[in-house]
Amino acid sequence: MITVPQILSNLNIKVLNPMQEKSLESIDTTNNVILISPTGTGKTLAFLLPLIPLLNENLLGVQVLIIVPSRELAIQIESVFKQMGTPFKINSCYGGHQVRVEEHNLSQPPAILVGTPGRLGHHIRKNNLDLSQTPILILDEFDKSLEFGFKDEMEFIIKNCTHLQKRILTSATELKEIPQFVGIKNELILNFLPKETLSENNNLTTKFVRVVEDDKLEALMLLLGNITEQSIIVFCNHRDAVNRISEQLDIHKVGHGFYHGGLEQLDRERTLIKLRNESTRILITTDLASRGLDIPEIGTVIHYQLPFTEDVMIHRNGRTARMHASGTVYYLLDKEDFLPEFVTDNPIEETLPKKFVLPQPSQWQTLYLSAGKKDKINKMDIVGMLLQKGNLQKEDLGKIEVLDFSAFVAVKRNKIAQTLSLIKDEKIKNKKIKIEIAQ
Repeated sequence: MITVPQILSNLNIKVLNPMQEKSLESIDTTNNVILISPTGTGKTLAFLLPLIPLLNENLLGVQVLIIVPSRELAIQIESVFKQMGTPFKINSCYGGHQVRVEEHNLSQPPAILVGTPGRLGHHIRKNNLDLSQTPILILDEFDKSLEFGFKDEMEFIIKNCTHLQKRILTSATELKEIPQFVGIKNELILNFLPKETLSENNNLTTKFVRVVEDDKLEALMLLLGNITEQSIIVFCNHRDAVNRISEQLDIHKVGHGFYHGGLEQLDRERTLIKLRNESTRILITTDLASRGLDIPEIGTVIHYQLPFTEDVMIHRNGRTARMHASGTVYYLLDKEDFLPEFVTDNPIEETLPKKFVLPQPSQWQTLYLSAGKKDKINKMDIVGMLLQKGNLQKEDLGKIEVLDFSAFVAVKRNKIAQTLSLIKDEKIKNKKIKIEIAQ
């Protein structure tokens, strides 16, 4: 059986943090665990690691069911587990994924199945999925699933898990109420939320901007031009606002990404990859990106539209000033806006400049390659080709992500055009592939 040190080595992690250590110990010895810990603290590994000794290689059927509120979270959990290097199979089911592929995967059930409520319910009703002998249930970001209106579907799924022995619930905020259908009793609560409030977080600076003449879009542009050399997330309440801001940024030729539930899965995935490899410095998004996503530390959070609840604000603000890093939060206020009562930290007013300054682009840009793991192509193949044929040095390469049928590579912006001209007709492992700048 693979050991914890081997798994951590596979993940390039030196040591577990205190939350992960406590989770490893508690999930092993307790049947009902609720883990509450801020976004970005490693909850995925905290519940995946303790599963390994509980799994049986000789047992057929789904041994662990993980229910998540979004497809991005399903993809992230599947990716982390695969990187752990265990002998156990994991598959994911979610909207936007080919049903035919999922049906094929479920014909030989994985030890771990992760999925969104809607798609899991579909497979149960179609008799593609039998959970009657599944002993372990994990509800990751459980409260978000209820917010998305999946309560009936989740109840249906859990009622099909008739032999549950262990339940693990996770969240980044304290759960106000757990529905009876979850069946959790005598639970152990592991609460790793910081004792200080947002106002007591010395690493977080909060500010507000009073919008002149109620032109919030213009105010946002002035603010974005005034923030230098930091990654920025702009949060909106509705996807229409995301699209409107994105169109304005396009007019000014400001590089950015945008992200919401109305986009195709591939577009959403590509946006997150470019944010992770730092070729995108500005992300415009709905609350879909406030938690449950594998994205790096963010320097600045901007509330273009004010959050409706304190929980939403906590999750948005939790994208910055994490793990001892510093961060800044801005609230944009027009004449009809006022700070909600749950904002208690007395933000500092900041005056905007009179003139828009074009934000500096990132030093990185992303190359797209039309081949991936299923084509037997790995990171070393890509690095070798770019160094040998693309006339690049190691320091010219940033983060590389290899997916099933594609790969993305961060390359220094001032080198990418020349590199592309040198490698446009190259092959990898004798395979001719498409190589272009990722849009």
